[in-house]
Amino acid sequence: MRTTTGWQVDGATGELRRTPLERRDLRPDDLAVRVDYCGVCHTDLHAVRGHDGAAGGPLVPGHEFTGVVTGTGSAVTRFSVGDPVAVGNIVDSCGDCPMCRAGQENFCHTFPTLTYGGTDRHDGSTTLGGYSREYVVREGFAYALPAGLDPAAAAPLLCAGVTVWEPLRSLDVGPGTRVAVAGLGGLGHLAVKFAVALGAETSVISRSADKADDARRLGAQGLVVSTDPDHVAAARDRFDVVIDTVSAPHDLAPYLRMVAMDGTLSLVGHLGSVSVEAMDLLVGRKKLSSAGSGGRPATAAMLAFCAEHAITADIELLASAQVNEALTRLGRTDVRYRFVLDMSDLDTGPAAR
Repeated sequence: MRTTTGWQVDGATGELRRTPLERRDLRPDDLAVRVDYCGVCHTDLHAVRGHDGAAGGPLVPGHEFTGVVTGTGSAVTRFSVGDPVAVGNIVDSCGDCPMCRAGQENFCHTFPTLTYGGTDRHDGSTTLGGYSREYVVREGFAYALPAGLDPAAAAPLLCAGVTVWEPLRSLDVGPGTRVAVAGLGGLGHLAVKFAVALGAETSVISRSADKADDARRLGAQGLVVSTDPDHVAAARDRFDVVIDTVSAPHDLAPYLRMVAMDGTLSLVGHLGSVSVEAMDLLVGRKKLSSAGSGGRPATAAMLAFCAEHAITADIELLASAQVNEALTRLGRTDVRYRFVLDMSDLDTGPAAR
């Protein structure tokens, strides 16, 4: 086994503590990756808050990270030591089901192996995430990090980015498409950047007008204030695609009414139970869809697109020792728009705070 250091949830306190971690020895198709930067996702916050102490097994969050290859298995052909790479929230799948054969490993029929909290398909161990200085991953689930992308600001592309990229591409967003993004957070700000770069007429839907400047800075042409009746009335049947990134439970009806005839509301934020009136779909033949993460081809295509269009996340970079502070602030939405942890302090750094 290989030994590294990371931030693991303390079952007694619910906080993350610095601790030694074990990684598997390299299998033939494995890479060892020195984790340099790891994004902080709402999923991490939910996992930490919901962790059931010792009964829940070890929990090391983190599933969007960039780093450098430090070792390769005997069968690796695509990477060499020193290559910059990126890893997302899926690190394995069955490889045989129709979804995997279609390049949609995120929809694997036997469920994909997640970067943390998953079950390793070979030895049954629990996967430990990217809040650590080293990660061992199958070559096929690592991606070359394109030159020119800042590795810290690129880390959130591997979860937040691909989560909004897949529905935008599957819905053929491009020139002539009217897109609205509901919620301007970690997912939403990347959805705006992608939609604009794809050539769509892009707007932001927000509860208040204080996001207007940010929306314009990101390239959006319009802002719909969802608490303003005049704004809502003017947006009726207006958008071909609405990407809903709001992470809390909410009423879908106002967003469906903004969808144009034959348009689509795609839910990528809150993935719990929803209630929909059939009439809100019937009037205008509107569609309700969802998406989650991305397959390997889409992830690679997204990274190439980001390199071509100089797209990265807007981040606040923190030392990894500030991980508990980051999660606390994320819980009160005190971030624009994604926290990223600098993992280099795990070499010599202090305890978490």
